[in-house]
Amino acid sequence: MTAARTSSPADRPQLGLRERKKIKTREAIRTATYALIKEQGYDATTIDQIAERAEVSPSTVFRYFPTKEDIVLTDEYDPILLEELRSRPADEPWTDSIRYVMREAVRTGVEEDAEVARLRTRLMVQVPAVRSRMMQSMSVTGRMLCTAIAERTGSDPDSLEVRVYAMSLIGGLMETSLYWAENGHRDDFASLVDRTLTVLAHGLPHENR
Repeated sequence: MTAARTSSPADRPQLGLRERKKIKTREAIRTATYALIKEQGYDATTIDQIAERAEVSPSTVFRYFPTKEDIVLTDEYDPILLEELRSRPADEPWTDSIRYVMREAVRTGVEEDAEVARLRTRLMVQVPAVRSRMMQSMSVTGRMLCTAIAERTGSDPDSLEVRVYAMSLIGGLMETSLYWAENGHRDDFASLVDRTLTVLAHGLPHENR
């Protein structure tokens, strides 16, 4: 089997100045939002306050994030996940590729910034608007995953089987995030994701009667 690898930053094309500025602005808006929410709560935090804290105009905030919920939920990981899936060995079982990439996503998105990950998932549980927006965004991520599955397996990305598998995975990961937050973030999130992928691969565990 070809040696497994993930693409390193050196493998990826260098971003131009314009794109780097966009990323910096998005991060400034996110950082301001998280800080304000921790200080005064989600409902009390306004776009005007976020803009002032991030040192941008309210119109700039809306240009990057259509809603306040999007600021909380949007990240840069979807394109990276697609890239990582494409970099896996062609002869690696699809379920192994998904498990590997999900572990890398947890390491990057949760372990490297655990405080933000806990805040985001807590808001998913506590704020109906955030949870609703998350469910809407799932369809976008699901379509991206359909494309990755089709490229890897030679399947039709619009086939029922591919769509069901992709959305089952996305839905399962959302439920994992909710479970983690509902239980006070006590569990190791990476272990929860592993359990989720095992259920999707093998179904519910058989109970001893």
